[in-house]
Amino acid sequence: HSGSLAIRQAVAAGTNVTYKILYNSAVAMTGGQDAAGAMPVADLTRMLEAEGAKRIVVITDEPGKYGKGARWASGVEVWHRDRLDEAQRLLRGIPGVTVLLYDQRCAAEKRRLRKRGKLPDPAMRVFINEAVCEGCGDCGVKSNCLSVQPVETEFGRKTQIHQSSCNKDYSCLRGDCPSFVTVVPLGTPKKRERKTFAVDQPLPEPALKVNRAASIFMTGIGGTGVVTVNQILGTAALLDGKQVRGLDQTGLSQKGGPVVSHLKISDRPIDVANKVSAGEADCYLGFDILVATSPQSLDHAGQDKTIAVVSTSKVPTGAMVTSTDVQFPETQGLLVSIDRVTRKDDNVYLDALGLAETLFDDHMAANLLVLGAAYQAGAIPVSAAAIEEAIVLNGVSVQMNTQAFRAGRMLVVDPRWAAGLRKHRIGAVESTVALTAEARAIVEKSGATGELCRLIEIRVPELIAYQDAGYAREYVDFVKRVAAAEQAAVPGETRLAEAVARYLFKLMAYKDEYEVARLHLKNDLAAQLADEYPGGVEVHYQLHPPLLRAMGFQNKLKLGKRWFDTAFRALVAMRRLRGTALDPFGKPKVRRVERELIGEYRTLIEKALTALSPESYERAVKLANLPDVIRGYEDIKLRNVERFRHEVRGLGF
Repeated sequence: HSGSLAIRQAVAAGTNVTYKILYNSAVAMTGGQDAAGAMPVADLTRMLEAEGAKRIVVITDEPGKYGKGARWASGVEVWHRDRLDEAQRLLRGIPGVTVLLYDQRCAAEKRRLRKRGKLPDPAMRVFINEAVCEGCGDCGVKSNCLSVQPVETEFGRKTQIHQSSCNKDYSCLRGDCPSFVTVVPLGTPKKRERKTFAVDQPLPEPALKVNRAASIFMTGIGGTGVVTVNQILGTAALLDGKQVRGLDQTGLSQKGGPVVSHLKISDRPIDVANKVSAGEADCYLGFDILVATSPQSLDHAGQDKTIAVVSTSKVPTGAMVTSTDVQFPETQGLLVSIDRVTRKDDNVYLDALGLAETLFDDHMAANLLVLGAAYQAGAIPVSAAAIEEAIVLNGVSVQMNTQAFRAGRMLVVDPRWAAGLRKHRIGAVESTVALTAEARAIVEKSGATGELCRLIEIRVPELIAYQDAGYAREYVDFVKRVAAAEQAAVPGETRLAEAVARYLFKLMAYKDEYEVARLHLKNDLAAQLADEYPGGVEVHYQLHPPLLRAMGFQNKLKLGKRWFDTAFRALVAMRRLRGTALDPFGKPKVRRVERELIGEYRTLIEKALTALSPESYERAVKLANLPDVIRGYEDIKLRNVERFRHEVRGLGF
């Protein structure tokens, strides 16, 4: 590879530099092609030594995989990837050229090989109990994995493991959080046949709304099959006797990285550039809405020429996974940016990812759903029969992809049929609770209506279960006072009381040992997985109790649900010790701070109410929402508390 010349030059120049070589077993060019002529890692270290590298450290997820017969260069050490930072610090202090060789199979390719039965598929799956999760993003930081995805819930941002794209890397378990649960089937799981969904009715042929000689521009993200759709559509055009010119992005690609494909179709031989030029696209296929709304992509659309068919599914970027400050843009604004440069009345938008996972249990069907919708919208000048034949010729997930194409067509024919389709997310937070007579009386005492009433109805039962009815009444009484003051100062507004209802609850229901136990008992993953695993599952909690942390234990404990639920029940029964002199868990700093925050927040809100007016209202609402930044457990939470207090001071309180 030409990169070896750079190492040779650096050695010759006596440069102090550390090269990082990523060895991932595949060419990173959207498709995971084998790297022709690639040498084993041990041989590569000997070559680097011959070039003059002073020190080489190999970092890998499986240090034991090389065997005793591996012929390493002299002085080479093989470390687990957990020591990456240590290796970087070591090598930067050594004069001359040093090399950090990171050996780990490409994540997307690993998933492909497992699906094809060419690589063992670990039985263990990881789930997150979203009720326990604080949405702090630490698991995303530790794993740097795009399958660790933020989700918005009734109780704010949480995190889920996207099961369909999970590579079972398990590095997310290092996140400093007790919400993780691992599941291993006890019996043989049901054969995954991607459900038996099929479009069982004839679909009308659409009227073609673009030229028969059409340019199609496709945007999406790596690892989802963007190039495959381009190849299927190009093959279908050839089957129809048409002429085709295509271009796929073949630069650096990664799971979740932007990918672009170009396709030109004509009835006659064409001698033109393969690339779709600015404003030239007749059909604009957006498999990912963020890539589809980038200025570089939208440049290919023309206001009176282009029909856009775009998936509105929210696929987070790496920054969204690791930072709670980075939010997904408002969908409506993204759609406006597309409509502004396309044929607005002919455009089609669909939640392709959600529909694919609901119908097929597999996110890989999403792009074929978009293609089907585009065909039925009259934006594809190729026959449906040819497209389906090309899917067969492609030879991968033929039944699923065929039915996904038809389902996309069906969505355009009758948008209502998919309206009620929803897939339950395992581990999701429950937000609908039947009110007991006691809880109903407390809610009615608030006198709240509309959205404020809904917020209180959900949170009062939780506070009763958290502590007792008296605790819930304290909450309702304070929210009622805020609502009354708000109506007196700014009639018709409810945002302040609603924010207090959300975040006073968040602070009052802080997740100590008692609450983590209650929430884990409440969300029974084994029951939710019963249909998929009729033989049952073995569930383990992944916990790092503060007591053991204080004693120097660095790693989480893997605790079996069947026996540890007894300990959880005991903890729940002890919850009324919370905050008393007899509370065995109440002494650590984080617990003291959590208790202080409740009174601190109330004092701040009362201060805001004393001078509440139309002029100060927005400032008060911002203050009421600030506890949203208080996320995480232990040291992470304490850091976020400092951030909260800093932002309070920034508002002048």
